[in-house]
Amino acid sequence: MGGHQSAAMKSDVWLTPPHILAALPPFDLDPCAAPPPRPWATATRHIALPADGLAADWGDSFVWCNPPYSSEARHWLKKMSEHGNGVALVFARTETEWFWETVWESPTASAILFIEGRLHFHHADGTRARANAGAPSVLVAYGEHGKTALENRSGLAGRLLPVRRGS
Repeated sequence: MGGHQSAAMKSDVWLTPPHILAALPPFDLDPCAAPPPRPWATATRHIALPADGLAADWGDSFVWCNPPYSSEARHWLKKMSEHGNGVALVFARTETEWFWETVWESPTASAILFIEGRLHFHHADGTRARANAGAPSVLVAYGEHGKTALENRSGLAGRLLPVRRGS
């Protein structure tokens, strides 16, 4: 196993592959950014530990969220759903309780891009992880701006589905 789901994970800091960010429009805020120094920016404004991005006011920012892939992901996606303006990168665990709560049943989730293949995340110094993430990933759009970002992605292969509420 590689990346985010290592059984002996030594770090929860895994950087978004730069080609993902390059395919999307610029973001105003990354509330769960990697600590500096960062090899590349994910947004205009970054919140990193020890600051608490979950407790911070996100204002009306267009948010990028690549949360820790531990049990903490649920909390970040809940805040993304409440905020309703941005894009999150998470494992495609579509059957889990947290995915149902924060994506399928979210009043603001608008689209999901199932990314083709498995991503290779990057270490804090920017080097690409040797192994892939070990599971498929999705980009979840919240709000119309997020949906448009996924619809207009540049060269990012995958399948885009709208999120429809109800049965």
